[in-house]
This record gives sequence, C-alpha cells and structure tokens, in this order.
Amino acid sequence: MKTHFAMPTVLGTLLLGLPLPVAADAYTVDGMHSMPSFTFKHLNLSSFRGRFDKTTGTIEFDPVQHSGSADIAINIDSVSTGVPMLDQFLKGAKFFDSARFPTATFKSNNFKFSGEQLVSVSGDLSLHGVTKPVVLEIVYVSCREHPLLNIPSCGADAIVTIKRTEFGLDAFIGNDSDEVKVDISVEVLKASRP
Repeated sequence: MKTHFAMPTVLGTLLLGLPLPVAADAYTVDGMHSMPSFTFKHLNLSSFRGRFDKTTGTIEFDPVQHSGSADIAINIDSVSTGVPMLDQFLKGAKFFDSARFPTATFKSNNFKFSGEQLVSVSGDLSLHGVTKPVVLEIVYVSCREHPLLNIPSCGADAIVTIKRTEFGLDAFIGNDSDEVKVDISVEVLKASRP
C-alpha cells in the first residue's frame, strides 16, 4: 500500500525538478522605426517606390527554442509615395479601397532557422480582402539592449515579392508591373508582462 502512494510522490518530485518551458519574449512594434516599403516598375521605364508610415503589432521571438510568431497590421491610409495625387488614388476605391479595407495584416507562427540564424518567416498576408500565404526572406536580424530606452529590443530587414493581381489590385496592369517587391524594416521593443 505504501508503494502505491510513494510512486506518485516520487514522480511528482522528479517532475518538479524539470525545467519549465520558458515563454518566448513578447515585443511590441516600434511604429517610429518600422516601415514597409514597396517598389514596382513604372511604364517599364524605372522603379517607383512608396511606403506605409503606420505599422503596429506584436512579435514573440525565442532564438533559443527557434520559434516565434507575428501579428502585424499596416494602416493603408498611411501610404506615401511623395506624389499626393497618387496617394489619393491608391487609397481610393479603384485600388486599395481603404474605406472598405483599412488595414493589411501579416500573421505567422512559422519562424525558420538555419543553425542559430533566423532565415525566413512564413505566414498569411491579408490585403484588399484577399489572404495569401507568403514567405518573408530575412536578410538581417539583430537583438540588443536598446541604448536609449535600456530595454531589450530587436530589429530585422525582410523582403518578399508579391503579384498584386493576386490580391485584386489590377489597375494599370500592362503599364505598371504586376510584381511588387516589398521591403520590410521593423524594430520591436520588449513588452512588459503583467
């Protein structure tokens, strides 16, 4: 009888001695230093560039366990090309239609590592009411103590090329390229846990 009671006690003691899984660090996107930009061919003459000035979201990142997640939102009305008339067109019903689709989102639970290096992040991009899988190639990533705020921070540069027609953005196809290169620069600050 004593053996039956002793066994759970021994197992419980052993389990208590095991290290508990540590949650990935949670970070908040630093909107002042995070900017998705895009490049497309204009009239097959030159590359034309624009950007989105308002990005929010959260990222969880665990370089030890080689895991992470991302939940990012981009404000479509923050599009900026340096040409006010074009900005208004892009926001309008014939292109992004920001009144109906005010945000683009990227959600991921798939961070791929090669050795200790983060090399890609796969997830779902939702834009203009359409959701498609995309793979962001990570070209640079760094984590350090923020020298001004004195809290942990990370930053990364990523790239992906999409076809805008797959998201229903087909204005001026034939004049302007279907392929759009998206460059993403993001900085995140460690969030305080409750």
